Amino acid sequence: MHTLPRTTWTRRLAVTISAVASVLGLTVVVTPAADASVYGSCTISRCADARSARTTWSSKGYPSTRGWNSWPNGQCNFAGGQFYNREGQLPGGHSYLEFDVYPRACGAARDAYRIIVDRTAGTAYFSPNHYTDFYRL
Repeated sequence: MHTLPRTTWTRRLAVTISAVASVLGLTVVVTPAADASVYGSCTISRCADARSARTTWSSKGYPSTRGWNSWPNGQCNFAGGQFYNREGQLPGGHSYLEFDVYPRACGAARDAYRIIVDRTAGTAYFSPNHYTDFYRL
């Protein structure tokens, strides 16, 4: 007898939200947090870019407000403000800030690459896929 795997409540919620949004004509991107992975080191491609961006953000004192910041070579980069860790992928009870990795023209569309700085522990993480995976820098 073939049985289907049990669907987690987070997946069911994601499907329900997507269905309601579709009926209302809204676009919603939902990523179940239960699928998030946290790795102890960063050895994937683009880690060097994340480390470089972290160095620049650090030199700017890790701005805590959301908004565009001037970047070398006349570009801008976006500080996202507080990262709430609502799904609990990272250590609980800590204070986090989020930052974009790749600079662009001020006001341009943002991509999925983020740095999360743990202000409590002083550590940082790279998420190459908008919080699906976290790699410690």
